[in-house]
Order: sequence, then C-alpha cells, then structure tokens
Amino acid sequence: MNAHQNDTPILRAEHFTKYLTGRKILDDCSISMRPGDVKVLIGPSGAGKSTFLQCINCLLEPDQGEIWLGERKVDFKNTKELYDLRQHVGMIFQEFNLFDHLSAERNVALALRKVRGMSRADALERAHAELARVGLEDKAKLYPAQLSGGQKQRVAIARALAMDPTILLLDEPTSALDPELVGEVLTVIRDLAAHGMPMIMVTHQMEFARAVATEILFMESGRVIEQGSPEELLAPGAQTRTQDFCTRLLELCGEAEPSQEARS
Repeated sequence: MNAHQNDTPILRAEHFTKYLTGRKILDDCSISMRPGDVKVLIGPSGAGKSTFLQCINCLLEPDQGEIWLGERKVDFKNTKELYDLRQHVGMIFQEFNLFDHLSAERNVALALRKVRGMSRADALERAHAELARVGLEDKAKLYPAQLSGGQKQRVAIARALAMDPTILLLDEPTSALDPELVGEVLTVIRDLAAHGMPMIMVTHQMEFARAVATEILFMESGRVIEQGSPEELLAPGAQTRTQDFCTRLLELCGEAEPSQEARS
C-alpha cells in the first residue's frame, strides 16, 4: 500500500461548508486522496460524515469549497463535469439500493448498458466478472429478495466496481447488516484495499479501520478535529479524542466487535 505516497492527489475536496435547514452541517472540511489511500471517517452521529461523502460525490452541492479531480477543478454548475466526476467516484450506501425486479447480474449490468452503452452480452460478461470478484458468481441469477443483506451489499459493491471507479466512497456499508453478515462485506472491502483501490469509508468498525486505514479522520460537530494514521491516533495510551471515542464505542458494543473475521 505504499502507492499512496505518489505526489499527485487523484481527488481533493477543499474547505467544504454545507448548511441544511439553516444548520451548519459541514464546517471547513478537507480531504486529499492519493493512489492506494484508504481513509476512514469516524465520529459521533450527526458529526457530518455522511454529508461530507455526499458532497464529495456532489449528490449534495457544498455551499462553499472546491473539488479537484486530478489537476482539474470541478465546476459544480456544469452538468457534464458533475457527470464525469460521478464516473470516477463510486458510491456504496448504507442501504443497498438494488432494483428488486432485476437479478443480481442485471443490477450490475444495468449502468454498463445505460451509461457505457455496452451490449447486453458484454455487460453481462462484465457483471459476472465483478460478482465473482465479490464471491457471488453463483448468485448471479437470484433476485434481491433471495439474497441476504450481506450478499445484497456485495452486489452493490460489484455494481460500483463494474464502472471502473478511480475511488470508492462507502457510507457505513455494514450498518444495515446483521452482525454475523458484517464480516463477509468487510472481507471484500479489505481485499479491495489490499489491491490498491482508493477508498473513503464511514464506519464504526474500529478494529477494521485500525487494520486497513492509511489515515483516520475524526469528525465532530461538522469539523475534522483530528487526523492521522491508526498508529498515531489509536496507540495504547494515546490521549486522543479518537482513542476516547473508540474506547467508549467498544464499551457500548462489548469487546468482541462483529468485525473479527476481518482481522484474520
């Protein structure tokens, strides 16, 4: 994962501020991504983590701030540039957002056909390759109602990967899952990290974050108040806000987190 030391950021979000219903949700938040970076956003509910991700993908337009894709500044008012940004930035949500009337393979193939203009045969071939990548090749013909929550989230990941994103954004991808299904999704994400996929992930799976993150950003009240490597922020005895938050999180969840599979 040393590739992230490359000097040129592939994406920069700078000085994002966002108001919703008159309340400041983001207050001067920035993040910079290089090849191989895995950055984890943590913090209490209402800290602005999900809003930050949605602004990075321009699902919400920030009230202030800039986003750069490589050397190019994105014009928020230019529909073509926003479309291009979303081609480079894949998004995985808490809920899986699959089409119930489409099989797993057709959920993955849909954007390839509609957006990329691929033939049905080529799109299905690529869909099968991505489902195999997340361990679901044998579930290609099944519909969402026939899949577990963990399988549905892996189909959603396969769908995002099929579009060849430069970077993945993951908004608490395991929060809607039963605890016993969390590990199978984290294993896929960990494998992506090991193969150099740049990712920004909101999660409460702290042992997982400790294992895969190149940097942790701790958010509170709409601001990034601490950032650093897991070794810096989560070292035994570290007097950091991040360490304090994680300790309390572990006490709430019990010592055994449902991410244990991800450690093996």
